[in-house]
Amino acid sequence: MTKPAPAPDGQVADAEDRNWVDRYAPEGARPYLRLSRLDRPTPVLFLLLPCWWGLALAILHDQSVRFEDLWIAVGCAIGALLMRGAGCTWNDITDRNFDGQVERTRSRPIPAGQATVRGAVIWMCVQSVLAFGILLTFNTAAILLGVLALLPVAVYPFAKRFTWWPQVFLGLAFNWGALLAWTAHTGQLEAPAVVLYLAGIAWTLFYDTIYAHQDTEDDALIGVKSTARLFGTQTPQWLRRFLMATVGLMGIAVIFAAIDEANVLALVIALGGPWAMGWHMAWQLRGLDIDDPAKCLQLFRANRDTGVIPLVFFCAALLV
Repeated sequence: MTKPAPAPDGQVADAEDRNWVDRYAPEGARPYLRLSRLDRPTPVLFLLLPCWWGLALAILHDQSVRFEDLWIAVGCAIGALLMRGAGCTWNDITDRNFDGQVERTRSRPIPAGQATVRGAVIWMCVQSVLAFGILLTFNTAAILLGVLALLPVAVYPFAKRFTWWPQVFLGLAFNWGALLAWTAHTGQLEAPAVVLYLAGIAWTLFYDTIYAHQDTEDDALIGVKSTARLFGTQTPQWLRRFLMATVGLMGIAVIFAAIDEANVLALVIALGGPWAMGWHMAWQLRGLDIDDPAKCLQLFRANRDTGVIPLVFFCAALLV
């Protein structure tokens, strides 16, 4: 029987298998790329997809496609990568003492001694400045929204210390792109974007509660709060509520966005997005085992597909 290949030196415990950082990145750069979670690139989509949802619904709303929209889409992608990296670096700086006490996180660069706090702060600032440069290419309203987004990003790492609902703060930060991309296209923040933002927060509560069930025992020992610990065995019932909130709010956002200018067929197709997304979330619930960390991680990662589903429908609606 062939033995599995040994893990690369310094690999973080929950890094994705055969990720490019551990295989190909220069050795000196690996701790900083790990701080940015680039060895786990999937969650970048959790920041990016709400941006693209917002942009697609904004185009559906005013039935106006401009060349600048291509840059908004690309700029959001680069910005999501950079801000996710900066946010994760900030999270590791603030949580460095907690991370060393949790089995899944003690191999992260700072508690593992691969990176210093000073180096992490510099790296966070570099990523933030680059992201701000991209933000400056958008309109004034979007720039102001982008700056305001720093507030939930800054607060999130501390939320688990004072509330049982830190996933709400994660949702506030991760789904901000729905507001920003809509505003970058239309020049103003409007109701459909706000409702879409709320739908994204409900989705975040769904997937991050599943994710948090990996650490409930360690979190209880060190006093870290989470919705996973709060809900306990009632988690499936709460996840169903988040599913219904996600689908319902996204459906309302679609109707608000499309009702004035889009034709009936486009509206129907766009409404298929939250409907299909809800079925994918229901599939996850059927396979959920909150006592199996590996299964929780698998379902968490499956949400990359969950978020892509409505985007496909929104884009299809733009073609009719």
